[in-house]
This record gives sequence, structure tokens and C-alpha cells, in this order.
Amino acid sequence: MLEVRHLQALIALSETGNLSKAGRRLHLSQPALSHQIKAVEEHLGVELFQRKSSPLRLSPAGERLLGTAYEVMKTMQQCERDVARIAEGKAGQLRIAVECHSCFDWLMPAMDRFRESWPEVEMDLVSGFQPDPTGLLLEDQADLVIVSKAPSRKDVVYHPLFRYEVLALIARKHPLARKTFLTAQDFAKETLITYPIPDDRIDIVREVLGPVGVNPVRRTAMLTVAILQLVASHRGIAAMPGWAVQPYLEKGYVESRPVRKQGLFANLHAATTRSLSQTAYMREFISVMKQVSFDSLKRISPVSK
Repeated sequence: MLEVRHLQALIALSETGNLSKAGRRLHLSQPALSHQIKAVEEHLGVELFQRKSSPLRLSPAGERLLGTAYEVMKTMQQCERDVARIAEGKAGQLRIAVECHSCFDWLMPAMDRFRESWPEVEMDLVSGFQPDPTGLLLEDQADLVIVSKAPSRKDVVYHPLFRYEVLALIARKHPLARKTFLTAQDFAKETLITYPIPDDRIDIVREVLGPVGVNPVRRTAMLTVAILQLVASHRGIAAMPGWAVQPYLEKGYVESRPVRKQGLFANLHAATTRSLSQTAYMREFISVMKQVSFDSLKRISPVSK
């Protein structure tokens, strides 16, 4: 018989157009997703997709089932929200502090999508540089903080959002462009351009340069585009999340190289207090953030458990 996961798979395939993207959204391998669709087709005795089309196109039977899938999922989600509101008695507030300046590209659409279903939740952004982002949670100045570092802290819960690669960024004709990857020593005689945040929150410094005692000349800029402009102008090099700079790489604005032969990887988390992590609206907002980020960003993958 049909299950919710089958309907979710059908919707994901219809919206993304291929198994790879749909699998990323659902955190399933391509074989597992193909197995689900095959099980539905065998149960109904019809094909749901035109197999040789690219992107995938639904068959007439698939179109009919897709309409029902949307209706069922919408009804179920609304029912869950109504039950949660009854159980909790109120919706609450959601004050968000963001450590990563580039997160707004996908965070704002996630907030818009969430607001459609939870209009009672008061949403706000905590602006300005925060020397201790997770401390805002314990001081009741924020309800959710997006961070790349997740140190153990009493009453703070970290919800993994996605895994990403930190790429070294250099000008198109920079001498280092001849290399296939950069090492810590390649940064030693360069100017390192970063956001104005502490070193323990800068992946390249914390994980690569600091442990071997490399301390290059430093320069900071508040905006991603400002950092890339400085890099493109041969004013220094940078190391930033691949997903944040992908549009600039596609336009050939700057060049990228892996950091170390094995690459430099990090995870992005949403941090909340333990009590707020149990509320229905917080659980859904975190779920929406994950879905929007995987729908809109490249160079990210699920966080390994």
C-alpha cells in the first residue's frame, strides 16, 4: 500500500527532475529512491515516469498521483501544525542570529516559506557581529543561531544542516593557480582575507594554518562580494564555503582550489536551547531550512551521523 514516503519521493522527483537532486533532498541514495518508485509502480500496475526523458517527466498516471500527493501532504502538515498549536498553547517567537554572512541567500527564502504556515510565530533577525553566538541563546537574546562550530555547551542543542567544502580562492592569473590544491605554506606569504570574526570561527585558520604555526598578513571585509573583489584584484587570497561562492566561480570571477589534497570540510548547524528544540514550530523551521538549502545550494551534502 502507498505510504507517506512514497508520496514524498514522487513530489521530490517531480520538482527536481532527476534522481540525484531528489535523493539529496530526501537524504536517500539513488538506488533507495529508485526502489521506492518501483515499489509504487508495481503496487499500482502503471509507470509513473517516462523513463528516457531528461528531466524526468510524469506519465498521465503519475500526474494524477502527484496531485493527490500534494493534497495529502498539505493536509497532513496542516493537521500536525494544528495539533502542535493545541498542545503548546501558543506559537512563540523566533529570533535568529547568523554567524555566516552568506547564509542570508537561503535563510530569507526559508523564513518566507515557514511564515506561510506559521504566521503566528514572530520572526526577527538579531543583527550585528556577535563574539559569542551561542551565548545569545542562554542570555535569551536569540532563539536560534546558525554556526559552523559546535562546541559542547550545557542546554544548547546543535541541529546539523549540511556539510560543505571550504575552497581556497585566488585571482585568475595568480601564480598559485598553477597548483591543483593549496597547503598551509601557500598561505604564508599571502594576505588572507576573511570576515571580521574570531580565528576560532574561521575554518582555514582553526583547522589548517593555526596547527602548523602559519600566520599570514590579514585583512577583513564584511561582505562576501567585497572579499571576492579583493581576491580578483590580487589584493590577497581567501578560503570560503564553496556553496557561498559558487555563482562567482561559475562566472569565472575568481579561481578555486581545494585546501590540502584531501580537502577542508565543515558542517553548518542550527543551535537552539534544549527546551525550544522540542517545540513544533522550531522543529519545522529547521526542517524548512534544510529543504530550502538543499533545493537552492550547490556543493553541499548531508551531515554524516
